Amino acid sequence: MVAEKSLQNAVEALRQRMDTHPGWGYCRSTLTRRIRRRYSLRALCALSKRFTQYLESWMVTLAEVAQHAGVSASTVSYVLSGKRSISVSTRQRVEQSIQQLGYHPNAGARALASNRSNIIALMVPLRTDMYVPVMMEIAIAVATSARTYGYDVLLLTGEEGPDAVRRVTGSGLADAMILMDVELDDERLPLLRGTDQPSVLIGLPATTEGLTCVDLDFAATGALCAEHLAGLGHRDIAVIGEAPAVYERHTGFAERTLDGLRGRSRELGVRVLHRPCEGGFDAMTVTLARIFDERPGTTGFVVQNESAVEPLLALLRQQGRAVPEDVSVIAVCPDQVATQASVRLTSVAIPAQEMGRRAVELLIAKLEGRGSDEVALIAPELTVRASTGPAPAPAPPTS
Repeated sequence: MVAEKSLQNAVEALRQRMDTHPGWGYCRSTLTRRIRRRYSLRALCALSKRFTQYLESWMVTLAEVAQHAGVSASTVSYVLSGKRSISVSTRQRVEQSIQQLGYHPNAGARALASNRSNIIALMVPLRTDMYVPVMMEIAIAVATSARTYGYDVLLLTGEEGPDAVRRVTGSGLADAMILMDVELDDERLPLLRGTDQPSVLIGLPATTEGLTCVDLDFAATGALCAEHLAGLGHRDIAVIGEAPAVYERHTGFAERTLDGLRGRSRELGVRVLHRPCEGGFDAMTVTLARIFDERPGTTGFVVQNESAVEPLLALLRQQGRAVPEDVSVIAVCPDQVATQASVRLTSVAIPAQEMGRRAVELLIAKLEGRGSDEVALIAPELTVRASTGPAPAPAPPTS
């Protein structure tokens, strides 16, 4: 009896965790792992009958929900699946019983019945040359938004490329896909175009035909940065970009920002020098030295590399170049990076939460048969802070 009581205590301690993982298979495997070292196999077998009865005493079934609500089991099933129209009063009564009893439908059985997994696969390769906090903020926004529609998110972080798409589409792991870190000529796109499985890109490839995409309008972002600096009188601008590997992969957001900035600068008569940077103090030291060697008259900087922001500001201070009196700095970065820098930065924010939420909305519309292929671009917003000002007057010529 002592052993049985201990076993019951072990079950009760795991009850809250097991509530989110319904099903006897999970219960059995979890509890066996936890108590294997404390009980022999023979002792466990002797206790198994009473153990099963104890579990069943608090594992709510669909039939119990039906009895509690005063309806048939099939009615409860229809409320859960949404396959048939149920009166509002009956639906409310069933939902109230589900909540009061703490019933959790078995995920495996539900997937078999509906031919859906209620899972969205989110492909977000975590690379060392990308600013991971932004990627994770988007991923969290996707997961949070998906949950409001009854979907969970399967996060795929490996650099698998097309193989990840094949794995998802071929295995039925997920009902739909959201892809991040999109390149201009992304190898995953032919597979997406060739499958009926709904998908949305957070990012913009070179050709968007047959695709649904959402992104910040990075071309307009670059143009907005050029307009702001040109309006302050700056005529030589340096762009401190992402790591070289980002441009070697032709990652969409970086290429489009640069294209937009260069195009608008030409129209405004502004010279632009672009230099990729790994980020960090040492890399920024070399990059800044190259910029001033090639363009000594540079007075404006556009930074699209979060890890380069603070090293740039520190090096400018070391060189006696005041911000914004001598040089102006704009960053394309999250607001948190801009406002917490040693000089509060004029910036174009990355709307990570809006991008994630909008991607889920577009995907749900496709899953429900309401959506069509479209490109949703979020207009950039530039916030002026303490890091930009009028260009300094040219130094008088030396005699």
